[in-house]
Amino acid sequence: MGYSSNFLTKTSIKDKDLKFHLAPELPEQSQQIFANRDLRLDQIDMIGFDMDYTLAIYKKVPMETLAHQLTVERMVSKLNYPQDILKKPYDPAFVIRGLIVDKPLGNILKTDKFNHVGRAFHGRRLMNKEERRNTYRQESLRLNNPRFTMVDTLFALPEMCLYADLVELIEKKHKPHSKKDFEKLFYDIRHTIDEVHRDESLKSIIIGALETYIEKDNRLAQTLHRLRSSGKKLFLLTNSHWHYTDHVMTFLLDNALPQYSSWRHYFDFIIVDAQKPKWFSQHDHPLEEIQTSENKKGEGIIVHGKKIDKLNRGKVYQHGSMKELENLTKIMGERILYVGDHIYGDILKTKKSGLWRTALIVSELEEEVRLSQAYQKERSEVHLLEDKQRLIDQELMSNKSMMSSLEQIIGNTDYQHSEKEIKQLIEHLKTLRKERDEMKRTLEHTLMRLDYLVEKVESAFNPYWGRIFKENHENTKFAAQVNDYACIYTSRVSNFSYYSPYQYFRAPRTLMPHER
Repeated sequence: MGYSSNFLTKTSIKDKDLKFHLAPELPEQSQQIFANRDLRLDQIDMIGFDMDYTLAIYKKVPMETLAHQLTVERMVSKLNYPQDILKKPYDPAFVIRGLIVDKPLGNILKTDKFNHVGRAFHGRRLMNKEERRNTYRQESLRLNNPRFTMVDTLFALPEMCLYADLVELIEKKHKPHSKKDFEKLFYDIRHTIDEVHRDESLKSIIIGALETYIEKDNRLAQTLHRLRSSGKKLFLLTNSHWHYTDHVMTFLLDNALPQYSSWRHYFDFIIVDAQKPKWFSQHDHPLEEIQTSENKKGEGIIVHGKKIDKLNRGKVYQHGSMKELENLTKIMGERILYVGDHIYGDILKTKKSGLWRTALIVSELEEEVRLSQAYQKERSEVHLLEDKQRLIDQELMSNKSMMSSLEQIIGNTDYQHSEKEIKQLIEHLKTLRKERDEMKRTLEHTLMRLDYLVEKVESAFNPYWGRIFKENHENTKFAAQVNDYACIYTSRVSNFSYYSPYQYFRAPRTLMPHER
C-alpha cells in the first residue's frame, strides 16, 4: 500500500505530541539543509549548539559597525594610530567570509580551492592581473604558511575592513619604497578587536540594546522543542562567559513557549567559557560546575572541590573537553551532532579531533540563494556562452591543424601535384582562413558578452569579491572547507524545523568530470 509524500502532514491526528515528529512541507531553497555526506538524524542521540552566530544571529551592519568603531577608537587612543582613520566609515560590503590576508604584503586575497588567487586588493586598491601573477604565480601558494590568515568567522570581518583602510592610509602617508610593517598592523588590529570582545566593552553595549544587535528568530524555540520531543539530548557549548550567555539566551528563548519557564530548560546541560577550538583536543582542563550567581567580572562562581562525575540537568559548567563530555554522557562519536558557525573553531577541529557529525551555519546562504534565483536567466546564459566558447575553441584548433597540413603540402616541393591541384589546395586554404577569422570574431563577441554577464552577476553578489562560494569556475577555498568538513550546512538553526527529527539527509552523488 502506498501513500503520497504529504500523507502524514495532511492527515488529521489527534495526538498533539505526534505532530512534532511529522515531516513538514519542504522549505524554499534558502531555508533548506544541504548535505555533503549522508546523515541520519534518527541515529543522532545528542545535539550541541554554539551560541554566537549560531543560536544567536547578529544583525550584520549594526554589529560589525559597533566592533569596527570600538576597535578604531582604541587603536587611536592606546596605540597612537592616526586620527584620520576615525573619519573612515565602516564599509560592510568590502569584506566577505573566506578571504585570506597576506600579512607582510598588506594584501587581501580571494582564492579558489586550488589556492589560485582570482582577486586581490592591496589596501583598497584592486591589484591587476599582472601584479597578481608576479606576486602569487611564481611559486606554490601554501596557505598554511604563517604569513597568511584566513577570514573564517563573521567576527573577523570588521578587522579586515580596518586592515585594508589602514594599509591604504599608510601608503598615502609614507614615501614610495619606504619600509611599512603591515604584519605588525595586522596583529595590532587583531589584538585590539580581541581585547574589545574579551573585556566586555563590546558585550556590555550589546546587552544594553539586544534588539538592536541580535535578530529574534520566532521559530528557534519550536525547533529546539521538536528536537527534544524526539528524545534527543541538547546542550549548549559556547566560548562566552555565563553573564553574557544568560542575557543573550534569555532574550532569544525566555517566554517563547509556555512549556519552558526558562531558556535553560531547553538544554540538558550548558557549558560556557569552553575555550574552543582547544576544547576539542585538550585533555587537561577539567569540567567545572559554576553557580549562576556572578563574580565582579560577570563570570560564574566555581563550585570548588567537586569532581564532575555526572552532568545534571539545569546545571551550568565551564571548560572541559570533548573526550570528557563523551565519558560523562556515555554518548560517543557519530551519535553526536555539533552545530556551529566557525569553519575552524567549530567544524574543522571537531572533525580532526573526533568523530562527531557536524552542521555548519552559513547565514550568507540566504542572500546567496536569493540572488542566484534572481539572476537565474543571466546565469543560464553564461552556461550557454561557456559551452559555445568551448565549441569554438575546438573548431579553431581543428581549423588550425587543417591549415597547417595544407600549408606544408603546398610548400613542400617533394609532393608531385598538378597546377590545378595546387590552386584547389590554395582556395581551400583561403576558405579555412576566412572561417578562422569568422570564428575569431564570433569568439570575441561571445567573450565580451560572457565578461559582461559574469561581471553583472558577480557585482550583484558583492561589488568587490563576487560570490562567497565561487571564484571563476571553481569553488572558493571557503566552499571547499564547507564541503570537506561540514556533514550538512544551512543558513540558520531554525531550518531544522522544516524537517523530521528522524530525517535522512542524503548527499548528492559525487561525479568525476568523465562521469557527467
